[in-house]
Amino acid sequence: MLLLALRLFRWGGCISPLRWLLLFLMPPFLWGCVCLIDPDTRRQRIVDIATDAGWQYQVVKGARFDLATFTPKAMGRQNHLVVYIEGDGKAWVTTHQPSLNPTPEQALALRLALKHPGNNAVYLARPCQYVVDQQRHYCDESVWTQSRFSDDVIQASSDAISVLKKKFNARSLTLIGYSGGGAVAALVAARRNDVELLVTVAGVLDHRLWTAQHNISPLADSLNPADYRQQLMKVPQYHLSGGSDDVVPSVQAKDFVNGFQSTGSIIFKIIEHNNHVCCWVEQWPQLLLK
Repeated sequence: MLLLALRLFRWGGCISPLRWLLLFLMPPFLWGCVCLIDPDTRRQRIVDIATDAGWQYQVVKGARFDLATFTPKAMGRQNHLVVYIEGDGKAWVTTHQPSLNPTPEQALALRLALKHPGNNAVYLARPCQYVVDQQRHYCDESVWTQSRFSDDVIQASSDAISVLKKKFNARSLTLIGYSGGGAVAALVAARRNDVELLVTVAGVLDHRLWTAQHNISPLADSLNPADYRQQLMKVPQYHLSGGSDDVVPSVQAKDFVNGFQSTGSIIFKIIEHNNHVCCWVEQWPQLLLK
């Protein structure tokens, strides 16, 4: 807990006594959501990280949601495109209070994308992350809470991926999703025929099991990857889970994989000492290449 407090101060948070009390009452898997950095600061910090790495920020306009992307400035046409999909971000402030803006503070999927081997990777944010003003239309709290994997969200993500695919003249895709982005990646892959590989990192692959494990409200308006195994049978898969992950325990990915009639094209690995955040970035891309 002391280490958590030190991190919060290092990140610029300011915590009132009431919030300290809420912090101690929270289940551990929500502690990462209490930092009080405002959305504009969160957004600019991540934009700066990408810019410093030679990537550029753009927004793909959609019929319902405008989705933020980061792409390498120097990247040209690619036959095969790798799309990294962000996690849920700052979905909740407390166990009962949704965030007003889900823009992530750590952007772990972006950090993975920046370490991708080769020059054919791009990054896709989730709806309502990193966008401002008019770009936030339809951004009510349900989009990052109970509807985070709704049909509208999945279709918007798939449409944005199609825009990126066309931009770089790609013919095929690898989708890599972190945490809740793993659910998005799986659900997008289930409705497309151009995904050659699905990769999840600490992915939420059965949100009904996940909410039951944590005794939290079900994601009532969301599609569930576990219901789409039949459609995913055609897609080679690589699922990575942390052996010390209390947020998305490895049993979830294990159960998801075991639910397939055939697992010949599916690889599942538990990385023993990793939790939900540590140490995926440090070990990337070696984990991807194994």
